[in-house]
Amino acid sequence: MISVFGFLVLAMFVLIRLPHSVQEVIPTADLQPVLPTPVDARSEYIADGRRVGVDVLQLDDGSLIEMIPWDGQSRYTFIVGGLDSRPDQTGEPVRTDSLMLVSVDPTRNGVGVLSIPRDLWVRIPEQEAYDRINRAYFLGEGRAAGYGPRLLQQTVSWNLGMRVHNYVLVDFQAVTDIVDHLGGIEISIDYTIDDQRYPDMNYGYDPFYLPAGAHLLDGRDTLRFARTRHGNNDVRRAERQQMVLYAIRERILSLNVLQLIGQAPALLATLGEHVKTGLELEQIVQLALLLKDIEFDKISMRVMDFEYLEEYVTEEYQQQVLVPRVERLPILLAQTFGEDYAS
Repeated sequence: MISVFGFLVLAMFVLIRLPHSVQEVIPTADLQPVLPTPVDARSEYIADGRRVGVDVLQLDDGSLIEMIPWDGQSRYTFIVGGLDSRPDQTGEPVRTDSLMLVSVDPTRNGVGVLSIPRDLWVRIPEQEAYDRINRAYFLGEGRAAGYGPRLLQQTVSWNLGMRVHNYVLVDFQAVTDIVDHLGGIEISIDYTIDDQRYPDMNYGYDPFYLPAGAHLLDGRDTLRFARTRHGNNDVRRAERQQMVLYAIRERILSLNVLQLIGQAPALLATLGEHVKTGLELEQIVQLALLLKDIEFDKISMRVMDFEYLEEYVTEEYQQQVLVPRVERLPILLAQTFGEDYAS
């Protein structure tokens, strides 16, 4: 059981060294950090000489995780997704509302992040017809409980030609809670968002209005900012989701990073039911410690935009989808992950 801490570490620590500027912030809520009580992170030596909270992370059950970077010798790639689940859908298959492919390459000490639009029209393994990529997890869970992540990984691998080793999936509540735990995030936009048809959690509408400028967003508004289509498309929405990652990175920088790592077990207990992953806590800690030290020029973040996509309306059901320009995808993948992305 892995918490949103894992999602934050893996998706946000890659941004830890990006430059940042100070902006005037318009608060949209009275926010203060509400971080859970950390585990025992005293700088004391334990029996073998290692320090708790510095050299090792001590879990509630007394077991220890070494605070060392992941030392893998080959590329490690995982898919990060947001689950479109509502309170009344407990135990039901759901679609993925957003997708990001993250690949860590220890051989060049680099990392790439690619946002994939949910309306991407792809081949899903074991299915004859094409479908939206956001239905891969849904179809997998419909075939067998727990099969959704594997089918999602296989779908991404099949269509992009990259091996996907693991997954991290979070629901709406997880995103809301973690931003509130951090005390909110700062976002600055140069356009006004006026989405009168933003969906609420009960199949109705929850109008979302955000004027141009700088804002301090709580968890609820962060979720709405990341999910709204604002009368455009998935490409612009993916850009806003990456803006959220930058903003969370800024918030992480203002807090004690080692303290956050020490709070991972507490976040596990608080938010674990809202996250699905094949990663273990030890892997998350080790990858985080590696990623936080990656230099800026070794970090690549891109969105699959209309240079690599074409809008298309399907003959059946008249669905509006995005068809990948297959001949151009290798260029995008090489720019994001390196020339050896398929290795």
